[in-house]
Amino acid sequence: MTPRRFVDALSQVQLDSVFNPYSDRCELCDRADAPQRRRANLRNFLESMTEVEVDSIWIARDLGYRGGRRTGVPLTDEIHLEILGRIYGLAPSRATKGPAVAERTAAIIWRVLAEVKQPVFLWNVFPLHPFEPGEPMSNRCHTRAEREAFSDLLVALLEMLQPKRLVAIGRDSQQALTDRGLECHPVRHPSYGGQTEFIDGMYSLYEMDEQT
Repeated sequence: MTPRRFVDALSQVQLDSVFNPYSDRCELCDRADAPQRRRANLRNFLESMTEVEVDSIWIARDLGYRGGRRTGVPLTDEIHLEILGRIYGLAPSRATKGPAVAERTAAIIWRVLAEVKQPVFLWNVFPLHPFEPGEPMSNRCHTRAEREAFSDLLVALLEMLQPKRLVAIGRDSQQALTDRGLECHPVRHPSYGGQTEFIDGMYSLYEMDEQT
């Protein structure tokens, strides 16, 4: 599967109480062409990864309303789109109006990612934004049934990128990957007091000396 076909397939999934940033448009926040911009951001990121030997894929749970829902790039908020472009040689564009929105998890992820000298792709076991019914600007954990809707796309992603290793960010991601029989390196999710453990785990995994 090519990056374009992958993103096109992703954009076609529609589920209740789930925002698909690759096809849905938020009337409050989004530009008129927001879904197209987010598809391009993800597609270009994927294409850049197919041209190198991918060391690892960092896989978290699902998109957050302050991060990937707005940018189309997992674990990436609007504040860090420029860093994404600089590291990977891309030109990502903002899909939303108004001031750039920050996400705490993305800030910690990119703090570490900027120091990793290996090609890394970012993903979620559920690659859309699930929200509480009637509260689109909220986060909830996806269901097993929702996750299973993307089982074939996860396989296609791994076949396309052929990473040396998978890094599961958080227990939910670790369990989801284990349930599929996929070996992974678990690290603590940086939210809810896990920042230090996440950073320590990543520095250990990539054999880096922590900066002060």
